Amino acid sequence: MEATNKPYDHVAGVGRIDSILSIPQSNYEELDTLPSRDKLTFTNGYYANKTVAVFVDIRDSSSLPDIYKRPALARLYRAYISEMVAILNSHAKAVEVNIVGDGVWAIINAPCKSDIDEVFETVAKMNSLMKVLNYKLKKANYGTPIRAGIGASFGRALMIKAGLSGSGINDVVYMGDVVNRAAKLASKGSNGYGAAPIYLSNVFVSNLKDEYQAWTTKDWTHDCYTASVINSAMDEWYENNCK
Repeated sequence: MEATNKPYDHVAGVGRIDSILSIPQSNYEELDTLPSRDKLTFTNGYYANKTVAVFVDIRDSSSLPDIYKRPALARLYRAYISEMVAILNSHAKAVEVNIVGDGVWAIINAPCKSDIDEVFETVAKMNSLMKVLNYKLKKANYGTPIRAGIGASFGRALMIKAGLSGSGINDVVYMGDVVNRAAKLASKGSNGYGAAPIYLSNVFVSNLKDEYQAWTTKDWTHDCYTASVINSAMDEWYENNCK
């Protein structure tokens, strides 16, 4: 969001705070899934009980500026972000796809168990992408491969419109345990020797069909599940084109 550089009026700010804090609880509607963002105002919000949050971020990204110069680093990030966004955006019930630093995340409506199965398939594509991306980076003379952690959680999310009313500076904000849990799970992926790239919440895995549950492993230490699943079509393309 581009800044407008308008001087701050603290008296007007106090009035805005009072107005926001006086919004009644009834303005926050309980739903199964999140509605279109155009239904949001600065005085309402929506809780949704059947949503999935997915996060992916690069491990040890703080060391990358020491390895690559800025133009090379920019190309690396653009390649990684563009395809992660494309994969997450491909889910038919994705509500929001966003970028924060080197992280890409999405909120996806999942009223049916089949929707969660499809998120699992989406996560497999994200994992397969890293294999392809590292091959392409090596061909472009990037000497150090990158690793990413992927996290997914199923649960309840809150959706609000936040920002400065009337300024044009605002955005839709998603929060709740489902969002926090997915971000924490992603931080564990590929983090340390032998760590799986994908971490999934217990509730997410319990809603998967049996075939997909069999591809996950219980992590008792972190009370979640891990996986290293890949997309077969992408892996076949890799085997035929990246050797």
